[in-house]
Amino acid sequence: MFKKCTTPTPDWLIVGLGNPGKKYEKTRHNAGFICIDSIADELGIKIKKLKFNALVEHAVINNQNCLLMKPQTFMNSSGEAVIQAVEQYNIPYERVIVISDDVSFSVGSTRVRRNGSSGGQNGINNIILMLDTQNFPRIKVGVGKRPEDVTMVDWVLSDFKDEELEIIKEAAKRVSSAVFETVGGDIDAAMGKCNKIL
Repeated sequence: MFKKCTTPTPDWLIVGLGNPGKKYEKTRHNAGFICIDSIADELGIKIKKLKFNALVEHAVINNQNCLLMKPQTFMNSSGEAVIQAVEQYNIPYERVIVISDDVSFSVGSTRVRRNGSSGGQNGINNIILMLDTQNFPRIKVGVGKRPEDVTMVDWVLSDFKDEELEIIKEAAKRVSSAVFETVGGDIDAAMGKCNKIL
C-alpha cells in the first residue's frame, strides 16, 4: 500500500499545516503537522529534507508518486511553500491535499472537503491567496472550540492536553485513510471513512 518513492516528480502534493519549532509541537495549530507525521510513520519515512521553504519527503501512495510537505514558513504564510512545489512540478490544484486544524469542531473530529473557503483558517487562506483558487481538497481536524475567555491566537497556540493528544492520534489514522482514498481517486470513499464529528 505504502512505500518510499524513488521518483522525484510527484503526482500529488500532501501538505500538513503547522508552525515549525519545538515550542509549537503540541499546539492545536499543529494538528496538520501531527497528522502528516503520523502518515510518514506509517510509510516508514521521515519528513526532513529542506526544499521549498518546507520539510518534504517523496513517497508512493496507492501507486501514485506523492510529496509530503510541512511548510516551515509559519502558518500564516503556508501558501509560499505550497505554490513553489506546485509550480516546480506542475501539480494540478485538484491534487493538492491540505491537512489543517479547525476550531469549529470538537477535538478529534475530522472532515474531508473537495474545495471551499478557508473557514477562517489562516494557513488555508494564504494557500487560497497564493494559488488564486479554492479548488483543492482539504482535510480538517477538530481541535476544540475556543472558550469565550480566551483569544483565538492564544487558543490555537495552546498545547493539547495529554488526553486530547491521544484523540488526535486516533483522528490521524482516519486522516491517513482519507489521504489514501483521495490519492487513489475516490474522495467519496475518503469522506465516508474520515468524516466523523465527535
